[in-house]
Amino acid sequence: MSSRTWSRLLPAALLLPTLTGCAFGAYLNPSTSLERALNGTYEGIGVGGTGRVPYRLVLSVQEREGRASGVMTNLESRKAYAVSGKFQRGENGGGIDVGLFEEGNKYRGTLRGQITGTKFSGVLRTVLLGRELLGYNVTLDKQTGEYVPPPAAATPAPAPVTPVPTPP
Repeated sequence: MSSRTWSRLLPAALLLPTLTGCAFGAYLNPSTSLERALNGTYEGIGVGGTGRVPYRLVLSVQEREGRASGVMTNLESRKAYAVSGKFQRGENGGGIDVGLFEEGNKYRGTLRGQITGTKFSGVLRTVLLGRELLGYNVTLDKQTGEYVPPPAAATPAPAPVTPVPTPP
């Protein structure tokens, strides 16, 4: 072939993978079976210096990177904290060691614990002036199924309509 033919074919040959949607690695599953088993919403109780406090943890772990992130919500005060830190694979689950942050950058606490099966158990410690103070023993259970909103307030049934008598 002449150099002129090559100069016409080469750009087209180089564009072929792009134009045909070449997707090396497109069939790699983005999450592992452990990630699918652990990721989700956990709810339960923390018991500590101020009594029993209900918590919700929405957790996402990245097994390959050894990272955990999500949101921890105090269901009593309705305060939510971003969580970010380490994940370590373990037997039947894994462990997390994360920091709690308010408004994205205010360090408010730590959460350390183990996930075994569908249960998380660990310790939540609040931080004040850079020191861990109050500790709560936290036990959370993974929630399954879809969210079902609470029922609306019951409204009384309307009174039956009685026909108005008409004068003769």
